[in-house]
Amino acid sequence: MGAVKSVLVVGGGIAGMCAAIELRKRGIDVELLEADPEWRVYGAGITISAPSLRAFQRIGVLDAILAQGAASEGLDLFLANGTRLASIPGIPAAGSSISAAAGILRPALARILGEATRAAGTRVRLGTSFSTNALTDGSTQQYDLVIGADGIQSKVRAALFPDAPKPRYTGQVCWRAVVPRPASLQRAAMYLGGPIKAGLVPVSNDEMYLFFLEVRETPEHIDAAQWPDVLRKALAGFTGPVADIRESLSPESRIVYRPLFAVMLPQPWHHGRTVLIGDAAHATTPHLASGAGLAVEDALVLAEEIERASSPEEALHRFTERRYERCRMVVENSVRLGDIERTGGSPQEHEMLMRSSTGALSAEI
Repeated sequence: MGAVKSVLVVGGGIAGMCAAIELRKRGIDVELLEADPEWRVYGAGITISAPSLRAFQRIGVLDAILAQGAASEGLDLFLANGTRLASIPGIPAAGSSISAAAGILRPALARILGEATRAAGTRVRLGTSFSTNALTDGSTQQYDLVIGADGIQSKVRAALFPDAPKPRYTGQVCWRAVVPRPASLQRAAMYLGGPIKAGLVPVSNDEMYLFFLEVRETPEHIDAAQWPDVLRKALAGFTGPVADIRESLSPESRIVYRPLFAVMLPQPWHHGRTVLIGDAAHATTPHLASGAGLAVEDALVLAEEIERASSPEEALHRFTERRYERCRMVVENSVRLGDIERTGGSPQEHEMLMRSSTGALSAEI
């Protein structure tokens, strides 16, 4: 075993669970803290790109994701009125035969990873978190390394880097709703209407989720009871399949409303023997469908560097070196794509950014 024998992971989301799984594969003792005593996951569906599926394959949960979710080979593009524009084929990620993307319900993905985390031998402590270099339950213990995987509002980041950039609102909000999947929808579809766009992503044999990006000047709170009516009005510019969904929306549609924020932490991502991964270091918007994938890749790379390094400090330095540029590209390009959509900017720049980003993400991590 290397220099790291015990690790505390703060945060039971995708990044934290995948880090725990990978470290346990290497015989490292791992304790994971999750603030929610019931380890609940809220949300509708999530799109997982081919490079992200490649990362989940290395974690060991790809088969479960595909069994409980839905693969989607390529993408169909339409105007807001349902007129077809193009069909884009799936592109395999480098070092993998996976060319499809996939959709899955967020709670289903969380269950898959939670089961794998416990099966790996991770000690999971619920209802406990981190607060100013202490645990909220008052307990104390020594670890060789602490991993802050506690999301975009990371308390670990605030303690390590009090002057770090704060999450920035990007001028868009994302609506999602889980609705029945018609037999005619064989793969993901996107509907473009000027500064707004919507999409349909299969998440199982009989369900899909609608996503809709809307321009809003401020990230105002909207009461959940109003979500069906507000979303229905926001989708007024669409006809065709999106309009059909709009008219069927109800409180049972599992609607989620989320203002989009982003943050990119400058290097370094560690201080002493504490390191940040996932959204705690680089939270992005969904324009490249890569937020979850980056979190999984962080876990893989960090575990590799811990295994090969002669000291924790060396491992954390190499980890950030390998991850920084890729994550910066995703965050900055995702935010720029949103800016172009929000302001009615150049379609050519939007297409160029999508192509260049997709190609970069396909490369090996």
